[in-house]
Amino acid sequence: MTYTTRDQWEAHFAEGRGFRQLGERERELLAEHTGGGRALDVGCGTGELAAYLASLGHTVDAVDFADTAVARARDEHADVEGVRWLCLDIERDDPAPLHADGYDLVVLRLVYPFLRDRGRVLRSLGGRLRDGGALVVITPVARTTPEERRGIALDEDEIALLGAGWKSVRRLDADGMAFLILRGPSPVGTRAVEKSRPTTHALTGALAVVTDDAGRVLLGRSHRGVLELPGGKTQGPEGFAEAAARELLEETGLVADPADAYVVTMLVDDSHGIPRLTAVVRVTAWSGTPANPERDKFVRWEFADLHALSRIGEVFLPAARALDAVWPGVVPGLPPVASYPLAADRPAVPGEPAEAVRLRRAMADLVTAGGWAPSEPVREALRNVPRHRFAPEADLATAYDGGDRAVVTRRDETGVAISSVSAAWLQADMIESLRLRPGARVYEAGSGGYNAELIAHVAGPGGRVVTVDIDPWVVRRTRAFIAEAGSGRVTAVEADAALGAPAHLVPRGGFDGSMITYSCWDIAPAWREQLAEGGLLVLPLEMGGYSRAVAFERRGEVLHARRFTYCGFVRDQGRQARSTPVVPLLGGALTLRFDEGAAAGAEGVEEALRGPRHEVATGITMGAGTGVYFGSLQLYAATTLPGFCRLRADEDTEVVAVAEGRDAPAVLGDASLAYLVHLPARHGGRSEDREWVVHAFGPEGARLAELVAATVRAWDRHIRTADDDRHADLVLTVHPAGTPDHLLPAGDVLDKASSRLVFRWPGRNGHLPGPARVTGLAS
Repeated sequence: MTYTTRDQWEAHFAEGRGFRQLGERERELLAEHTGGGRALDVGCGTGELAAYLASLGHTVDAVDFADTAVARARDEHADVEGVRWLCLDIERDDPAPLHADGYDLVVLRLVYPFLRDRGRVLRSLGGRLRDGGALVVITPVARTTPEERRGIALDEDEIALLGAGWKSVRRLDADGMAFLILRGPSPVGTRAVEKSRPTTHALTGALAVVTDDAGRVLLGRSHRGVLELPGGKTQGPEGFAEAAARELLEETGLVADPADAYVVTMLVDDSHGIPRLTAVVRVTAWSGTPANPERDKFVRWEFADLHALSRIGEVFLPAARALDAVWPGVVPGLPPVASYPLAADRPAVPGEPAEAVRLRRAMADLVTAGGWAPSEPVREALRNVPRHRFAPEADLATAYDGGDRAVVTRRDETGVAISSVSAAWLQADMIESLRLRPGARVYEAGSGGYNAELIAHVAGPGGRVVTVDIDPWVVRRTRAFIAEAGSGRVTAVEADAALGAPAHLVPRGGFDGSMITYSCWDIAPAWREQLAEGGLLVLPLEMGGYSRAVAFERRGEVLHARRFTYCGFVRDQGRQARSTPVVPLLGGALTLRFDEGAAAGAEGVEEALRGPRHEVATGITMGAGTGVYFGSLQLYAATTLPGFCRLRADEDTEVVAVAEGRDAPAVLGDASLAYLVHLPARHGGRSEDREWVVHAFGPEGARLAELVAATVRAWDRHIRTADDDRHADLVLTVHPAGTPDHLLPAGDVLDKASSRLVFRWPGRNGHLPGPARVTGLAS
C-alpha cells in the first residue's frame, strides 16, 4: 500500500478499510514515555490512536487530509472527550487550525514514509513542540518488511537521517516497528561541501532550480547525506537549458520544456583545482510528481522552505551557490565565486503557501486598523504584494509581522543593520504620503524590492519605479526578487542614490514622487532637482539627531513639509554618509553627541560632573504612553536651544539619571552642562505620571537649567495639545545651501551641507534664540 494522492486515501477509508491496529506494545510505550498535555496526532486515520491518547489524559488535535477518515473517526469515537477532529493536509494546507501555543506531544504513526517532503514537515512539527515536548515516529522498518511493501517502511539510513538535528533520539521496538522518541529540536547550520576530486580536465554543467506551487525549492539528498539540486554535466553540443531539463527528468521524473528553462547566472570556480563552469537554470514550469529514478545516487527528492536553507545541513557547494544566485542571502557564509548574471527575459514565478495569503491579509488588516493605510490602492498593495518573497530568509510569521518589526536583511561587520524590509505600517504611511496617481513615475533611494513593488502596485499598470542602491549585493538581490515575484515595472540600479536616478531613467518633467528609505542627515540636491513641480519627496530626515519621515512638496527650489511621521531607519551610505561627532566623558561612560555641526569644546565638563548638581523641576508632567509628546519636545529643543547636543549613557553611572543605552536632550555651556530627564512626579498628579526635570552642572549650570526649563514650558504652552496622539506641527521649509539669509522666511535655521532648514514653531516670539542663526522670529 503506497498511496500518493488524497483521492486514493479517500477511497481507501470510504471502502471501510483502516490502518494496522494499535498494538499492546505501542500502548505501553506511549503510556510510559509520554506525559499529559496537548497532543497532535498527524495522519489520525479512523482515530484509534487519538482516542487512546485522550484516555491517557491528553487533549488531542487529530488531523488527517482525508475527509472520509475524519468522518469515520468522529462517528466511531463520538463518545470520546478531549479530541478535536480536523481535516488538514499537514504538508500543503495552511496550519492556522493548529494551536498557536504548540504541543507537548506530536505523534506520526505509520505516516512518515508517506510524506513527500519529510524533512520540511519534521522541522515544522518540531518547531511546534513546547519546551520538554516529544515527537514520536512509529514506523515499519525495511529489513522486517516484505519487499513488495517496502514503500511503507524506512531503511536504516532514513531512520538515521530522521534523527539528525535533535538533541535526544531514543529508539525502541514496538512489535517489529521502530518507535522513535525525538526531543529538543536542534537545527544544524548549513555548510557547503564539495564532492571527490573529478577526473576530467574541466567541468561544464547545469543546475535546475525548481519550485512548487508553494514556492518551495526541490532538493535531493544523496547517499552521502548531502543535499543537491537536479543537474549534471552537459552532453556534446547540448545547451544549458536543455541539459537542465534532461537532468531534471533523469533524476526526479519531472518534465520541463527547455523553453521554460532560463539561464540566469553563470558561475565560474574550480573543484580540487579543476576549472568548473556552472549554469544556474531557473525552471518556471514543469509537470509530474517527484520520483527517484536514480536510487543508486539519491535517497529521495523533496521540496524545502527557503527560510530553512540556513540550517539544513550539508549542501553541495555549486548547488548552494545556485540557490544564492536565485535568492541572494538564503544560504549564509558561502565562499566568494565569480558570477556572471545574465539579463534573461523570464517571467515571474508564482507560488506561495496558503498560510502566506492568510498572514498577508492579517498584516494588511492590522495596518489598516491602525490608520496607516486609509486609501484603497495602498490596502490592495498590502494584500497582494508577497512580502515574504522579498525576505526569503525569514519565516512567514516574521515576514508578515504587522507590528513594529523590520526584517533585517544585511548587517555590516560590526553587526549594525544596513539593509532591511521596513515595518509594514511605516511603508504604508510613507506611500500614502506620496499621494500617487495612476501611472505615476517614482524614484526610490535604497533598494530591497518589496517597497518598490508596493509603490508599483499603487501606481498601477502605467506606473514605473526606479530604485537605486549603492550596495552591489542589495541590487543583485533586488533584481533577483523582482524577477521572481515582481510586476515588471521596477528597475533596479547600482549607484550612489544621493546622485539621483541615471539621466536616461528620469521622466521628462521629473518624477511624480520620490521616496528615500534610509535615514538622511541632509537632502541631496538631485532629489529636489529630479522631482516634478508639485511632486512629493518622502524621506526619514535627521534633525538634531531625531528622525521624522517628512513628506515635502516641491515648489520651485523650495521644499515645503506637508506631513510628519515618527520613524527609525538604517543609516545612509555613500557620499551622504556622516559620522556623528562625539566627545567621550568619564572614561567613556558618557558621550556628548553633536548631530549638527562639529563637536564643541567640552573642557571642564568632566570636572563639573564630579561637582554639585543643580536641579530645576519644570512642573510639566506626562502620563504613560505619551511618547508623541516627548518626540515633539525633543525636536523643539534641538531646533531652538543654542548649544544643543545629546548626552548618551554608554554605561550605568550614578553621576547622571540617564539609563544605559539611552540619551537625553542637553545643552553645553562654558565648563557646564544641563540635560533633561523625566522622573516620577514629586507633587500631586497620578502615581504613574512623570515630570520633566533639568539637571545641571558647572558654573553656568543654573542659567542653563532655567533655559532648558523655559523651553519645556514654552513647548507645553504652544506645541503640546490635550490629545495624546497629536501635537501642533511646525512649519518647515528646506532651501538650497547658499540661499542668503534675507531670502529665507522668519524662523530658526539649521544649516546642513546641501540645504538650509527653516523651522517656524507656534509661539516662537523671540524669547528663545535659535541654535545656529535666527533670520527672523515668527510672531
